[in-house]
Amino acid sequence: MIKGLHHNAYRCRDSEETRAFYEDFLGLPLAKTLEIGTTKTGRETQALHTFYGLDDGSYLAFFEVPGQAFEFKPQHDYDLHIALEVAPEALDEMLARGKAAGIETRGPADHTFIDSIYFRDPNGYVIELTAKRPEHAAMMDPTTNGAREKLDAWQKAKAKAAE
Repeated sequence: MIKGLHHNAYRCRDSEETRAFYEDFLGLPLAKTLEIGTTKTGRETQALHTFYGLDDGSYLAFFEVPGQAFEFKPQHDYDLHIALEVAPEALDEMLARGKAAGIETRGPADHTFIDSIYFRDPNGYVIELTAKRPEHAAMMDPTTNGAREKLDAWQKAKAKAAE
């Protein structure tokens, strides 16, 4: 039934500032811009919805909605981040490029099955660029990696700690 991801959508402070990061810095082309003046329920609004294309045919999308309150709070990596896959050789280049551009940049991080670097976009979202290691597919195989057993053990330990 579900074929794949079409887009993830997030709020942004400023569409041009967001475009500069995603298109100019990350290289994701602006694919579509949709102005919204009326909601599907008939309410007047003023919103701009922008879509940035990824090579797999999916998109990252953003809404700028002036005058509508939205709290852009500091995000911890665990709270919310967007991970985008790149070729392994892109990590060092992008890390240097982010530092040279004065963008908040961290990494590389060794996650055993992927290597990652991190940026913070103009809206405060953490953007992870990640490169698969050769053993990625095997390590992500739930029939051999014990994913279900580890989740069950986590739940059991959490329940015991709550007693």
